Amino acid sequence: MDWDLVRSSLWPIVRGALTGTIPLSLASFALGLAIALVVALMRLSRIGLVSWVARVYVSLIRGTPLLVQLFVIFYGLPSVGITIDPWPSAILAFSLNVGGYAAEVIRAAIQSVPRGQWEAAHMIGMSHGLALRRVILPQAARVSVPPLSNTFISLVKDTSLASLILVTELFREAQQIAAFSQQFMTLYLEAAVVYWVVCLVLSSCQSVLERRLDRYVAH
Repeated sequence: MDWDLVRSSLWPIVRGALTGTIPLSLASFALGLAIALVVALMRLSRIGLVSWVARVYVSLIRGTPLLVQLFVIFYGLPSVGITIDPWPSAILAFSLNVGGYAAEVIRAAIQSVPRGQWEAAHMIGMSHGLALRRVILPQAARVSVPPLSNTFISLVKDTSLASLILVTELFREAQQIAAFSQQFMTLYLEAAVVYWVVCLVLSSCQSVLERRLDRYVAH
């Protein structure tokens, strides 16, 4: 292994993570969570059409590869007159994907809250919406932290697909250096290690958050 190449390429790859991978992940996850919450509430709706639309969305997202979704948005939409730049295309594709998966997590978390919590909130005069915001969602949030954290970690790795639509992030930086130096194994292994370190940090943050939330649970 060419250690001089590893040292000289480390900062560009890390910079790709700091300026590309992480911002892309954060933006996509935040928007994806907003989509997921709306879809989860639609899934729980008693209105048949609303619930059906949400189920179809979740089915489409979970039943098609993320790469296909990304290509449909970036390469497919221009054929019908809609052109979106690489960064917005990546954020849109990743957000829609996160929304489809996280919606089921949030739905399950909401349904895991005991029915008595709804009844208690209604007994003290809370409306359905207020009970949802003040009582149900805070409890559901604690339950959903582990699976949503795993979704975020998966998203960080999935952002490597954005290199296929010319978004400059961690993996694309490694690709460009590898193409110039012809040291593909060295650069791709280096990129893998950087991804691994980022995911280790995120896993540690997840553990800290879970311990903090666990303080508010009666044992």
